[in-house]
Amino acid sequence: MRGLLAKRMKFHLLGAFLVSAGAAALFKFGVAEPRKRAYAEYYKHYDPMKDFEAMKAAGVLESAPPK
Repeated sequence: MRGLLAKRMKFHLLGAFLVSAGAAALFKFGVAEPRKRAYAEYYKHYDPMKDFEAMKAAGVLESAPPK
């Protein structure tokens, strides 16, 4: 029974590190990178003036009333 805690702690510490590194890699490549690509693709074709004119025509902006 001597040294049981230390031996178990090494095993669980290594396991926890591997699981957390795996989860971080899975999140990065499964969520973050596709999200970055989607934002880049959206803003590649985004026209802020067209969006502004649409909001202005809809009456959303108080500082720029519709004509």
